[in-house]
Amino acid sequence: MSSWEEYLANQQAIDGVQFTWNVLPHSKVDSQKLVVPVTTFVTPLKEKPEDAPQQPSLEYDPVLCQKPTCKSVLNPLTFVDYRAKTWQCGFCNQRNPFPPHYSAITEENRPPELYPQFSTIEYTLRKATTLPPIFLFVADTCVPAEELVALKESLKNAVSLLPADALVGFITFGRIIEVHELNSRGMYRSYVFKGQKEVTQDQIRKILGLNIGRPAGGPASASGTTTPAPGQPQFGFPGAPGHPSAQFATRAPVPLPQQNNVPGVHVPSNKFLQPVGDCEASLLERIDAIQPDRWPKAQANRHSRATGAAMAVAVTLLEVCYPNTGARIMSLVGGPCTVGPGIVINEEKKNPIRSWHDIKEDNVPYMRKATKYYESLAARAVKNGHAIDVYSCALDQTGLLEMRSCFNTTNGHVIMADSFKSTLFQQSFKKVFEKDSKGFLKMGLNATMEVKVGPGIKIEGLLGCGASGNVKNAVVSDAEMGIGGTCQWKFCSLTPRNTVALIYEIAAQHGSAVPQGARAMFQFVTQYQHADGRKRIRVTTTCRSWADMATQQQNLAYGFDQEAASVVMARLVSFRASQENDSPDILRWLDRSLIRLVQRFAEYHKDDPQSFRLSDKFALYPQFMFHLRRSQFLQVFNNSPDESIFYRHVLMQESVIESTTMIQPTLFAYSFNGPPEPVLLDSSSILPDRILLMDDYFHVLIFHGQTIDQWRKLNYAADPQYATFKQLLEAPVEDATAILSERFPVPRYIVTEHEGSQARFLLSKVNPSVSHNNPYQQDGATAVFTDDVSLQVFMEHLKKLTVSTTA
Repeated sequence: MSSWEEYLANQQAIDGVQFTWNVLPHSKVDSQKLVVPVTTFVTPLKEKPEDAPQQPSLEYDPVLCQKPTCKSVLNPLTFVDYRAKTWQCGFCNQRNPFPPHYSAITEENRPPELYPQFSTIEYTLRKATTLPPIFLFVADTCVPAEELVALKESLKNAVSLLPADALVGFITFGRIIEVHELNSRGMYRSYVFKGQKEVTQDQIRKILGLNIGRPAGGPASASGTTTPAPGQPQFGFPGAPGHPSAQFATRAPVPLPQQNNVPGVHVPSNKFLQPVGDCEASLLERIDAIQPDRWPKAQANRHSRATGAAMAVAVTLLEVCYPNTGARIMSLVGGPCTVGPGIVINEEKKNPIRSWHDIKEDNVPYMRKATKYYESLAARAVKNGHAIDVYSCALDQTGLLEMRSCFNTTNGHVIMADSFKSTLFQQSFKKVFEKDSKGFLKMGLNATMEVKVGPGIKIEGLLGCGASGNVKNAVVSDAEMGIGGTCQWKFCSLTPRNTVALIYEIAAQHGSAVPQGARAMFQFVTQYQHADGRKRIRVTTTCRSWADMATQQQNLAYGFDQEAASVVMARLVSFRASQENDSPDILRWLDRSLIRLVQRFAEYHKDDPQSFRLSDKFALYPQFMFHLRRSQFLQVFNNSPDESIFYRHVLMQESVIESTTMIQPTLFAYSFNGPPEPVLLDSSSILPDRILLMDDYFHVLIFHGQTIDQWRKLNYAADPQYATFKQLLEAPVEDATAILSERFPVPRYIVTEHEGSQARFLLSKVNPSVSHNNPYQQDGATAVFTDDVSLQVFMEHLKKLTVSTTA
């Protein structure tokens, strides 16, 4: 592997940065010819591999460029004059003096942020207020008794996984909403709100405000702060006395509320949100005491479920108590909202919940009003930095389509399962509380990310789950794509998996020369509340080369990343599909984009399909587009609106490598002929003497061929003389278990066989090269009954349209 490719692989593995084009065209006209937009995939909280160099702990503020319109952070790509103790900003060329505490700086004694291996560096702010994370559980009681038992067990497990200093609250809802007090044992008290009546924000604020009160003995109190330093700490470099890495020690527990008086910080004490260490016993008592909703209902009716009103109470409780503080509202929902604000469907079972057909026919009496209602709740949550998670467990839909703004704009979690008893839900819910090697939860809260770019680049927008920070400056493009019109975005929650796509506009005029030694500069500055309660700033800086398309098109082609390009196109079509609900137009746009890209970079003679050649850098891209056209992100047939929203939400959050698995699933074959091997995602791979393992991210499926299935049913694996067959059956199960243990949300695990009812999950994904109506027949392969064209036919059409002079 060349050093340049190693550099790109390192950036992906260590910094979590991946570009669609690793060499950039220098003009706006040339960038439009590329078809696939210039995009960066960024994983803001990417975990470094254990073998990568680990940065020392930096407990001081970053050094910023002094130009008011720039404010970029000191990084390894800056030019440093060690004699004059100055540095030149790579984004605006401003010359900046180092602060006094950098006086010891020399070429041999540099701070960590100037070392090339630390292109991503993280600072812990000493002066910022320290606050523990806050978790507010909102539990649906309109579920059958056995479901409620499983729900309660999951809640109790979650409480046991929370850090002792975390604040926790508890709300239950059915037709009425109960906010439970947590400051006493043996006596149950809760405040009740009517769910079928829309309660205004001011009313809820007033009722809660009366019972929350202010702590005695001072105007305000904080849940704990670090001691502010009188000035910037004296700087020392790694190994030198006084350097933060030498002073670092494990942090003392965060003081509980009402212990430290800090002027200007209002954190009310209250009975509803208490530290886990103080209220764990009383909280577990209240969880145990939950009963199924007792409101009478007719047999022909659904439960009276006031989900919208319950979420409003939760949002307002946190809004009143902890504004602009990292918190999660964790909603466990067992069905659709049927009463009050946010209603998705009425209580009569004879009226089915809306389908895609109803949406296209505009037969959706509740959808627009409910969507608008949840959007208003989401806007309030975003303003205060509170994430909203929805854990949907029901056989029918629960209204994720209407609630989508709650988890999309706050970047919350969504889990979709059939039951609270299912392994899928229980394991996924447990993974939310995963901890890192130091024992802290793997989550950042109340985060903002600002993007800084060098000359010649403008920011069009972000494709991902988040909200606009409404910060506009000279680098913001007039053209908007995704969440645009800003250079800063807000994420109420971030995990090490969350990946966003940032789309750029190349702003230079056509024909302008590439300056000697110029580079396209990018910096991503993420500020967030760490799970230890402290504010941190993570900075990633990178650059790419410019190229003139007229003379260096081969260089541009060599820098193409087909996986990243496929994922950004998938995000674009998912974003458009969510906005337009019109698949045919989007499919046509996707097909035209593919033809234009291939025409630009393939080798061919006009009107001669046989001469068509595509380089290795582009060879897989048409294949990804073929599978994307058939994927659940575009095809809503056989998927409910809730399922489609769930799939698109996960695509908008995940990394490039995981997203390519969603677009084109991986397929492994197990047989007596040798070790497991990857095989084509093709119907010709389905053979009688094989076991197949398919991973499409949302499902992990083991498929037994016809012969293998017969032997399995005859129980040959139990016979010692067929030990090899037993090993063959066990091998895919072990590999599937490994996939399930790493994935979030946990995929649905399916074991099926030839002509089994669930074999449809495999048959719907494979390329139908062997079907009842095409000429590519092969002996022994399973035919797929479908009218979809095969990849071979798709490629033939692509070649003809590409080389045609009339297309």
